[in-house]
Order: sequence, then C-alpha cells, then structure tokens
Amino acid sequence: MNSNVRIFIAEAVGTAILVIGGVGTAVFDGSRVGPLGIAFAFGLSLLCAAYLIGPISGCHVNPAVTAAMAAARRIEPKQVLVYWGAQIVGGLFGALLIFGVSHGSPGFPAVGKHGRTILVSASQAGFASNGYGAHSPSGFNMASVMLAEVVATAVFALIVVATTSSRFPAAVGGVVAGLALTLVHLVLIPVDNASVNPARSLAAAVFQGGWALSQVWLFLVFPLIGGALAGLAGHAMLQIQDAAAVTEGPQGGPEPGVPDATLGPDAL
Repeated sequence: MNSNVRIFIAEAVGTAILVIGGVGTAVFDGSRVGPLGIAFAFGLSLLCAAYLIGPISGCHVNPAVTAAMAAARRIEPKQVLVYWGAQIVGGLFGALLIFGVSHGSPGFPAVGKHGRTILVSASQAGFASNGYGAHSPSGFNMASVMLAEVVATAVFALIVVATTSSRFPAAVGGVVAGLALTLVHLVLIPVDNASVNPARSLAAAVFQGGWALSQVWLFLVFPLIGGALAGLAGHAMLQIQDAAAVTEGPQGGPEPGVPDATLGPDAL
C-alpha cells in the first residue's frame, strides 16, 4: 500500500478517535465530569491514538501539529495536504457518529435548532464548539482567544516536536503528548472550550452550525499559526542541541550526524 494512503487512513482513524473521545465526552457527559473530565478525555484519546497509529503516521491528528512538523522539516511539504485532508475527514466522521448517537436520547440532539435547546450544559448545547465573545464559556473577547490559541497551540506542538525527536525515549512519547493536551485543555476550556486543533473545531462547528460556523475561522487560523511557530522554534532548538553534541563529543549527547526520528515506527 502506498505510504500516503497508509498515512491518510491512520490519521483519519486517529482524528476520529480524538473527536469521539474528547468531543463525545463534552457532549454526552460534560455536565457531570466538568472541565477536568473533558480535559482528560482529550488527553487519553490522544494517548490511545498515539500508540495505535503512531508507528504508521506519527499520530498528528491535528493540522496544527502537521504544520509544526512541516516547519521543523520533519515531513515533506507535499505530505501536508495528505495529513490535513485525513484529519478533516476523520474529525467529521467522528462528529457524525456523535451526532447520530445523540438522537437516541430524549434530551438530544445536542445541536440547538432555531436558537432553542432543552439542554442545560453549555458544552452540550454548543456541540462542544469553540467560540469567543458571547459564545466563550467565560465571555473572553476575540483578541484574548486569538492570543490564547496561538500560545497554547505553540506550547503543545513544541512538546510534540521535542518528544518525537530521536533524543527522546520513543516508548513514552504518547504519554507526554497526552498529558500536554490535557494541560492545555485545562487552561483553555474556560476561555473558548479549547481548540488547539482546527480539525476538531471544524468538525464540531459543522454539526452545531449557526454561530459556531461563523466563528470557526479563528480556530482554523490561529492554531495553525501557533503550530508553525512551534515548528520553527523546535527546529532551531534541535539545531542548537546538534551543535552542542558536536562540540561536547560522544559523552555530551548523541553522536554527530545521527538524524532526528521522523514519522516512522519510532516516532512515538
């Protein structure tokens, strides 16, 4: 099977797992588990996906992470569209399953129709969509949400870039990435329901419609900016480490000339 086909299938499956686990928890159980439970649901979903598809695609499951990997020169530019296409398809499929299941309970669908909903949970009523202003859980304005998404995505993506380096133990990379995603969700859920992932935001907005679709542009653009900045910073950081290794010799770090891990079997 062609490598791009394998990547597409793996990323679609992984992104669907992330959306089902994270958005599904917010929609079906958000009022009971609260922000802490939702944050861990996203983190655990990424952790599981990492060990399932990491050996195939590196488990980006996030266009912002793909942007970071491209900026860090860890994947070829021509692969970016393969990753992004798969992540969008997988996210939409995951959201479609949530939408379908939601119709099996009298308290749903989770999507408000004509501005009316009988649900009491904000995350349920908005299909866990991301928003600013009146649609921010705590009323944060657009500028605050822009800044928060860039910074949080950059932090998360930089951790992913670092933990998929050959300098980092491959066996625990998925754990670190999952905990990092949990952390940024704990920070951002009160701000804008936490995006840091354009595919996740688009999937939720499509099934919410209305205000979510009108605001989703922010959650497509600014996480990508954060991811690209993280990739550039990560590449520079690893270049500095390479230079230090050459200067210090074998006991100071990896041997000169040993490349970083790419998106192969030991990426996670």
